[in-house]
Amino acid sequence: MTQEVTKSKKDQDGDITGLCGASWSHTKSEAIAKIEADSKAYSVSAGGQTTYVRVGTRGLKDYLTTNPDSTGRNNLDYLPDC
Repeated sequence: MTQEVTKSKKDQDGDITGLCGASWSHTKSEAIAKIEADSKAYSVSAGGQTTYVRVGTRGLKDYLTTNPDSTGRNNLDYLPDC
């Protein structure tokens, strides 16, 4: 079941540290585990576009991001803070 992300937690560097929805909140570690089990675990909708949250890797560090599409309004960075 896909959970809709409406807010994101960010640290002082702007890195995503968690995801939040209407009645739930997951840490980055929880979200990564759910995404690894189901690639459609989380979605973000904005401006009529829906995209899924995925796990990216930079160096040896995993991070949360959205699939690229034609709008930035559904990017985790632009969501309000949890």
